[in-house]
Amino acid sequence: MVGVSEGQDTGWQAPAPRLPVGLPLLSLTLAAMMDDVHAHSGAVYLLAPDEPVLQMAVMAGLPRAFAAPWERVGLAAPIPVAEAARDRNLVWVAGAEEMARRFPRVAVVLPYPFALAALPVATESTLYGSVFVTWPGGHPPELSERERDHLTASCRRLAVRLERAAREGLPTHPEPDLLATPLIGNMSGTLGSVEATRMVSRLPYGLCSLDLQGRITFVNPAAADLLDVSADRLLGTQLWASVPWLNDPVYEDRYRAALFSQHVTSFVALRPPGDWLSFRLYPSTTGLSVRISRARAVAEMARAGPRPGDAPSRLVTMSQVLSMAGALTQAVGVRDVVQLVADEIAPAVGSQAQVLLGTRAGRLRVLGHRGYPDPHMVEQFDGLPLNSTTPGAQALTSGVPAFFETREQLERLYPARPATPDGFVSWAFLPLIASGRPVGTCVLAYAEPHSFPADERAVLTSLGGLIALALERALLYDAKHQLAHGLQAALLPHSLPPLPGIDAAARYLPGTRGMDIGGDFYDLVPTGRQAAAVIGDVQGHNVTAAGLMGQIRTAVRAYTAVGQSPQEVMASTNRLLIDLGSDLFASCLYLRLDPEHGRAVMARAGHPPPLLRRPDGRVRVLDLAGGPLLGIDGSAVYPTTEVALTPGSVLALYTDGLVESPGVDIEDALTDLGRRFTDAGDLPLDELADALVREEAAAEERDDDVALLLLRARGD
Repeated sequence: MVGVSEGQDTGWQAPAPRLPVGLPLLSLTLAAMMDDVHAHSGAVYLLAPDEPVLQMAVMAGLPRAFAAPWERVGLAAPIPVAEAARDRNLVWVAGAEEMARRFPRVAVVLPYPFALAALPVATESTLYGSVFVTWPGGHPPELSERERDHLTASCRRLAVRLERAAREGLPTHPEPDLLATPLIGNMSGTLGSVEATRMVSRLPYGLCSLDLQGRITFVNPAAADLLDVSADRLLGTQLWASVPWLNDPVYEDRYRAALFSQHVTSFVALRPPGDWLSFRLYPSTTGLSVRISRARAVAEMARAGPRPGDAPSRLVTMSQVLSMAGALTQAVGVRDVVQLVADEIAPAVGSQAQVLLGTRAGRLRVLGHRGYPDPHMVEQFDGLPLNSTTPGAQALTSGVPAFFETREQLERLYPARPATPDGFVSWAFLPLIASGRPVGTCVLAYAEPHSFPADERAVLTSLGGLIALALERALLYDAKHQLAHGLQAALLPHSLPPLPGIDAAARYLPGTRGMDIGGDFYDLVPTGRQAAAVIGDVQGHNVTAAGLMGQIRTAVRAYTAVGQSPQEVMASTNRLLIDLGSDLFASCLYLRLDPEHGRAVMARAGHPPPLLRRPDGRVRVLDLAGGPLLGIDGSAVYPTTEVALTPGSVLALYTDGLVESPGVDIEDALTDLGRRFTDAGDLPLDELADALVREEAAAEERDDDVALLLLRARGD
């Protein structure tokens, strides 16, 4: 390992003195870098050997747990250290809003005000890793030239040292993290530590000190009394771990927020059974000082009980978040997401109304809403351009959440926004970010003035991430569903043509699994005073099966139009299917109807036999001659069977989805279908069709498609 001279980069560097082997190179470099630019945390990443992955080698200033999701990151990951490494450029993020816009994955986990710079550690020829450092939220919006020069020079020197170490065969390993330790011995000034402890012990309010890991390093007697936990049980433990009623992620988040932002934060917590305590956290780069006192105003409000019109206070706990996440995974379409937001999330955060906004063709689209007394107030936002000065459009395009505690705040920032006298006075506009891009905005409206403290904003932002994932899946599902049903509708007849002497009715039910599309089909083809009817089922439930079904239906119509006999139509369609080279097979039933002479000639290719209901109400299964499935044997023949079709007779042609179901014998299913056919056969044909498919239509799940074609001879 080698050292390089400090100071401004002049383009030429004098040889640096060698550093002793084993010196913590990364830790010392990071500490010096942070000290030079007055950063309060940072980390060094090294490029993993033989894979495009950055591994955290050392972290300083904050617990590594804060950056746990990014201990190992791919070079292609959308986070600052990865971008700096792959682009070989400094990445500057000025604050929380810019982080939400550019790196939403980081902002969801760390929704705190802080600035960040990430830089590559590289020579002209080799990338060794990258570095990030952070400042509290009060840092100026621009990185100064001095800070930029110090950071760039430090990373360049580190790269040179790593290059020299590699050349000399000295491997670089991860090093212990740099966390400040509590002061031991004398305090600054003239007070000795013993007298300082006596002074603090006499104070009427509680004081304790936390290190950067959140562990208690000092506690005065008043704090132990207020927490109702002895001092010896508190020392060395984390506050939220040793005090049961503080064991909530929201309170731990306040500690994280204070350390990251280096801003004073506070919260109020209930000590059972009814005492409210106020906690105020004063952070520094060495830890936090915590002042604990009784929250008398809150306690008096609690004793007074809720006043009329007061909304119940709700706290979103981890169990609630997990419950909401589980509920959102069950959402299938956009309507489901809207309903789950209304049923699960809005009550938990105290919202009375919600809107989900999406985008299409550069304009806002209202995907759904709940809780608004007049829906027209919401619909007026549908179709607004994405560049319009409205909070919903701004949140969607920028990825930055917006919170308005009063209507005056909203109108001051968005004076051109359309007026909505809807009775709501506070709003949260949450950008819904999934797969690194905004997919919509969730608007939560409140009927009473509502403040949004930092902890609640963090929770709402995280919930926005859950909603975004559910909405992205729902939008994809709805698009796929519309495509599937549009294709199926295009391939099936839009209506049945009138036939001489024959009434017809048809029903089609898609399977509920897969793409809701399949290969079942039916058709009627007028041929002068006669007609042809066909029903079939192509193997499979996907776009391929549907496309092949369309080809078969077209082929049957063409062969019928040129005057082929039923057996010729089946044979020609069979050869076509083989010539197409498809691996799929198809069953088919083809009828040539001659109502003038009261007969039908049928040819069957592996299809379920039709049912015939005589005018006297008797139903029988027609035992037809037939051949193999279409697409198996190019030389197959399909013999025909002639059946009498007297006036009042009804033929039921169907696919196997109507009679086949797991655990049910096919003979029993046919018997049941025949019984229903017998009982309802005198109904008008459309009512009869509904009666025959009623059970399948009501089923929540159908493994197969169902097609039904009914033909009744009129005798005119």
